[in-house]
Amino acid sequence: MAKRPISYTSRDYDSIKASLVDHARRYYPDSYKDFNEASFGSLMIDAVSYVGDVLSFYLDYQANENFLDSAIETKNIARVGRQLGFRESGSPSSTGVVAFYAVIPIDAAGEGPDMDQAPILRKDSTVGSTDGNSFILIENVDFADANNEVVVARVDNTTGQPTHYAIKSFGKVISGELKQETFTIGEYQRFLRVAIAGSNISEIVSVEDSDGREYLEVPFLSQDVVYAQVPNYNTDSSDRSNARFTLKAIAAPRRFTVDFVEGLAYIQFGYGSSDNLTEDVIADPAEVVLSTHGRSHVTDDSFDPSRLIKTDKFGIVPANTTLTVTYRANTTENVNAAVGAIDSTIDVDVVFQDRTQLTEEDDIISSIECFNEEAILGDVTTVSAEEMRIKAYDNFAAQNRAVTKQDYAALCYRMPPEFGAIKRVNILRDEDSFKRNLNLYILSENVDGDFVKPSQTIKQNLRNWIARYKMLNDTVDIFDGEFVNLKLSYEVVSGFDVNKFDLLTRCNEAIEKKFNTKYNMGESFYLSDVYITLNAVSGVVDTTNVVVGTKSSAGYSQYPFNINEHLSNDGRVLRAPDKVAFEIKDFDADITGVIK
Repeated sequence: MAKRPISYTSRDYDSIKASLVDHARRYYPDSYKDFNEASFGSLMIDAVSYVGDVLSFYLDYQANENFLDSAIETKNIARVGRQLGFRESGSPSSTGVVAFYAVIPIDAAGEGPDMDQAPILRKDSTVGSTDGNSFILIENVDFADANNEVVVARVDNTTGQPTHYAIKSFGKVISGELKQETFTIGEYQRFLRVAIAGSNISEIVSVEDSDGREYLEVPFLSQDVVYAQVPNYNTDSSDRSNARFTLKAIAAPRRFTVDFVEGLAYIQFGYGSSDNLTEDVIADPAEVVLSTHGRSHVTDDSFDPSRLIKTDKFGIVPANTTLTVTYRANTTENVNAAVGAIDSTIDVDVVFQDRTQLTEEDDIISSIECFNEEAILGDVTTVSAEEMRIKAYDNFAAQNRAVTKQDYAALCYRMPPEFGAIKRVNILRDEDSFKRNLNLYILSENVDGDFVKPSQTIKQNLRNWIARYKMLNDTVDIFDGEFVNLKLSYEVVSGFDVNKFDLLTRCNEAIEKKFNTKYNMGESFYLSDVYITLNAVSGVVDTTNVVVGTKSSAGYSQYPFNINEHLSNDGRVLRAPDKVAFEIKDFDADITGVIK
């Protein structure tokens, strides 16, 4: 008797069991006849079917995790996304401007502060906030700058004449604190990978070996050129005022990439050695992106396939040395700071132009204070798996250039978080312009992760960020987006034997789970989804009424929004204007339900 071919399409429990029973009846008709559910043979068939069902599940699951469309786990989405050029960022960062104050004695002429005694607060100085955050100064603060504000601080009680002046200067800060970790590297190892033990790492600032040689960060190991930022030494003062720095293309034989995987940071090197590596420098005067904190150079992240040929072994891997890795890490999970939260100096590096002129050095240093007049904003919420999937697709489609509106949106979301968080963006064509003028409407988030209008710093950073990628004939204007805080009320009918208090809790939890998301600008709110969500709750017989409104009290959006003007005729869809995003801010306070 010819063997019946095995059905490999039997993948679930029932189909596997049916195939096994059919197999036993066909090939063992005389030796096995007891197919009673309580028999030992049926027990074995059930056990094998169960194991086959589980194995089939994991086979399908593993296969699905290899594709961006079907992957579920965040780590696998990130892994597949990296194949499309998408890279995870480190721990969220926030950036902003802080005002610094210093008290300076009067000059010898008695006409103003003695600028010879004005200090310079050097970059990498650390300040702190009331909620335990640390922030690093990313540029020098020169109290002798002519643009600083000067007011009288102290006067002589006898004469009433000023004796000291308070000088106010501003400096940019970024969240986190600088830390170091050392690694002892032994014999040569191909594609050496080093794991950083620290947590909440935002970026790698520098990597040096024991011989003082610096390793430069690049977006991909095949890139062998970076652009060093060099002070402009041109003798023409007008030229120096227009361009403080020049860019010089330099070879990067010692280089590395950084991978952030599930909150951990890994430094990846190539496989060349200093003995046999040949580096071909390809001078590519590409435009420049914003420099990363702590780095005197910027990288060219455009993809040039020729570099895969020109680069021999993807850079020199360190061997028989000690690596010192300096990185920036956050001290708290929420890296934002409200207005006035930054109020203390933790570790400041103060220098003076000429110490021989100092008369009150200790008093000047101790007088330095800080205060943020604007909120320090960045990214609060962790990127979800679905957001990561969308960003990976958009990043691949954009291909490091901005042609379509979708390209511009993808580039906005790709801006490094240390320059500010762009939570939602919408790009509209300016119909009143004869040119190709695009209006970018953006929203950021506050310290609690709620929608907020972006600061001027974020908008300026975004303008600089997209300048590299935009079309030459494109003009871009950046505006504040708007958001509307919604409130919901509902009525449901419960079963006779259902605890109404428990049911109310379950209904509110179901609504929060469904609608606890950031809406896009122009995205409609469907009241029909509220009906569907509530009716799916166990114990709910029917949802009889759902009403949507707006919240505009203190702490909520003040944007004037008329519900009736934007509600569909059937009352089931609330439409949002192109520059408006919906948000339910507080589910405990903004959701009310009645159980009948």
